[in-house]
Amino acid sequence: MKIVFITPAPYLRRMKLYRLSGKMYGQSNSITGPLILGGILKKAGHEVEVYEELNGTVNLQKLLKATDIFCFSIMTSNAPRAYGLADQIRSYCRAKVLIGGMHATSMPQEASLHADHVIRGEGEKVILDVVEGRITDKVVEGIPIENLDEVPFPDYSILKTPCESANVLTTRGCPFRCTFCTTSRMFAPYRQRSVDNVMEEIRLYHKMGFRYMNFEDDNFTADKERAKEICRRIIAEHLQFKETFFFGRTDLSKDEELLDLLEKAHLTRVLIGIESLNQKALDSIHKGQNIEDIRRAGAACKKHKIRVIASIVLGLDDDTKEDIRKSIDFAKSIDAYQLQPAILTPYPGTPVYQSMVEDHRLITGDWTQFDMMNVTFQPRNMSPWDLQEEFYRAAHVFYDFKSVKRIRAIFGAEYGRRRFGLAIMSRLGPFGAHIASHIKGTPYYRVRNTEWMYADPEEICVQHH
Repeated sequence: MKIVFITPAPYLRRMKLYRLSGKMYGQSNSITGPLILGGILKKAGHEVEVYEELNGTVNLQKLLKATDIFCFSIMTSNAPRAYGLADQIRSYCRAKVLIGGMHATSMPQEASLHADHVIRGEGEKVILDVVEGRITDKVVEGIPIENLDEVPFPDYSILKTPCESANVLTTRGCPFRCTFCTTSRMFAPYRQRSVDNVMEEIRLYHKMGFRYMNFEDDNFTADKERAKEICRRIIAEHLQFKETFFFGRTDLSKDEELLDLLEKAHLTRVLIGIESLNQKALDSIHKGQNIEDIRRAGAACKKHKIRVIASIVLGLDDDTKEDIRKSIDFAKSIDAYQLQPAILTPYPGTPVYQSMVEDHRLITGDWTQFDMMNVTFQPRNMSPWDLQEEFYRAAHVFYDFKSVKRIRAIFGAEYGRRRFGLAIMSRLGPFGAHIASHIKGTPYYRVRNTEWMYADPEEICVQHH
């Protein structure tokens, strides 16, 4: 059989301008799930292709003529795009549709309106049986992998859209349980691959010619001794990439040996969840860090030439506009290389979502807006439009043109050019949003001008059918 995996992207993310801004932010990559599952099916004798809409155009009309099964991996914001494609496929031909991923795991009944099968959770142990018809359930419960060394490496030979950076997952889940996080719930319990297994995959990507790599673990440095061992092996075997990204927490600043090894192994970019400089807000989301941790992390990464992407959550119940602005100013003060201002988003399956439902604070059932860039709930300390304005202000203030020279001096000419490009984009985005806020029918118009009514979750499935 011919099987096609598609990771869909909403309309905005398929636009050329958005893809251009993505190149300024970092190198293109592909999520590992479809490459792992597709590799399993390929090994079983099936013809498999994988497409990432964020990175390239998918010719669906051509694929419809010869594909037997379409598989979609969905997050909340790209679920409507997946549903639209799935409905189009099912109306046009007899190809079956499978849907999995974070959103489908939390909302399986909704996803089942658009698919022949929905796989909840981890799909490695069930995907072949579903595809070959041995499992016929509408909603299929995935089986968590106990020994992650048994999971095959992602198969990049089946990827048909551009990809510059290899993604490596050395763990699944996270030992922390922030209230807004989806992955720590889908991939529970927290599990680790052996260091030998991780190194085998890294060697493979060097042989394939990748110049960039991302450690996609929710928290690569959660087990510091294990992270050190991986770094030591990378250094000893000369397996450094030009640039390697990882997710970390502020507590990495407490281990000088770890920081030294991260630097020597070329783990050059880290996204750290600062979230807020308001301790009450941090405690409310179970972040498990304090203000001093955040300050030490900024200084430590700067010392070891690790470029910090500062992640700030906008709209926490205990934060005001002033708190948000203090966080942005702090990110600038530690010479953070990039900023990720993320509007608090109540993703289905998280405590934040449940709380918003119970308090009648959801203001829309349009899943495309659940992307950390759009306000989807009634904040405690400001209006929805005020919070939306703070999001755009954060990017505008952080990516000012004055910072270009400083970033170029610290990190080099290439990163100065990227900073300049991001400064331009941070001005174009708000300009477009403000125009849209005056056009009736757009999400921004409704946020700015409409008295929001509570979005009943029971009606969301109907809305997307």
